[in-house]
Amino acid sequence: MLTRTPIAWRDPVAAFAPLKDQPFALLLHGAGGRWSYICAQPMRTLLIEAAEDARDLEAARRTLSSLPFERPPGAPPFCGGWAGLLSYEYGRALLPKLGRGAERGPWPDIALGLYHELIAFDHETQAAEHLHWDWPGAPAPLLLQLAAGPLPPQDATGPLSTPAVNCIQKQDYESRVARTVSYVHAGDCFQANISQRSNFTLLDGKHPYMLAARLFAASKAPFSACFRLPGLALVSNSPERFLQIRREPDGRLKARTQPIKGTRPRGKTPQEDEALAAELTSSPKDLAENLMIVDLMRNDLSRVCVPGSVKVPELQALHSYANVHHLVSTIEAELQPGRDAFDVIAAAFPGGSVTGAPKIRAMQIIEEMEDEARGPYCGSLIWMAPDGAMDSSILIRTIALEERAEGGWAGHFRSGGGIVADSDPQAEYAETLDKARAIRAALEGE
Repeated sequence: MLTRTPIAWRDPVAAFAPLKDQPFALLLHGAGGRWSYICAQPMRTLLIEAAEDARDLEAARRTLSSLPFERPPGAPPFCGGWAGLLSYEYGRALLPKLGRGAERGPWPDIALGLYHELIAFDHETQAAEHLHWDWPGAPAPLLLQLAAGPLPPQDATGPLSTPAVNCIQKQDYESRVARTVSYVHAGDCFQANISQRSNFTLLDGKHPYMLAARLFAASKAPFSACFRLPGLALVSNSPERFLQIRREPDGRLKARTQPIKGTRPRGKTPQEDEALAAELTSSPKDLAENLMIVDLMRNDLSRVCVPGSVKVPELQALHSYANVHHLVSTIEAELQPGRDAFDVIAAAFPGGSVTGAPKIRAMQIIEEMEDEARGPYCGSLIWMAPDGAMDSSILIRTIALEERAEGGWAGHFRSGGGIVADSDPQAEYAETLDKARAIRAALEGE
């Protein structure tokens, strides 16, 4: 049975503040969209440091299918179920040809919570409600009590961290891009997504929540999120959807993915901004780059979807965000009878827009060029409801933070781009800076 209780409207980011140190507390902030969610105190967790194969999610599938659930009219898309993180390295469990890869850092491959209660925020109607399921074994609801806790000190202006430092020199990154271009010319792949890492340390007294609040206020993105794990914090300002599944009125499940490929910075004047957008939408390189990933995602979905149902209703459309213009395509398909969200994840994870094509060879080249595990970067934050509905992001524009033994927080972020046959190493390096601009501004207090 589901209990729904209307509550007073609050800004979701502010409402999350008292939960900032609760393990498995999760804010999914749909800035610019309709829905935001706060979850905490899951009735069960699934934490796997290094996944072995697709069966690692079978326990989550069995649990979800066993829950008594009937979606009530007018309920938000996510109204209870599993939610959390699939790190990039989880893809190695799904693609055995890759092997184990670089040594993993502190981030687990899988970190999911089974949430029997949450707060849903409807930005369209400025309404909020607490939802609570009395599923077997679920503890008493505590979320409203926890969310009413004391607020942390307000974030002052000024820097939150030491200056973020790139882990490799500009010339080194450009050299790696050039080597990737050579692989493309040799026929190894059509495209590979190569990134670089930047490290920083939060200043004394600063907290990952402060970074999240500042970043979300300055740069709205539809898949913003903050996720706490023991000793770890994830802050994401992603504009990119990975996979969405919704149940149609006739009971069929329909999947959608919206890969991003092609980027230009926003202009400083309306005229410059318009010129940069026009340059992007007419660029043969960026259009080809986007089309390659569309073809890859069509192929991934076709493995679990009804033959002939894979459609591309939006191809290479211009989407503009606070700091960049992107080319975004939309691919939709109907799932085969008996298939579910877990099958779609197994067929398509990690997203092609952050690997390249063909996927396995591109990921091998990524491993060679980046020399280390990605962790959350280019993985996914995901929610899954018992009726088969799901939504998920691609974890770009994302910051991973770790509590230090001596106190305080160390963090890093990555930024990259798709490398193709005519990629220019200097331009690719500049693109990584454009994509990281909002994160650096939030850290530096600009």
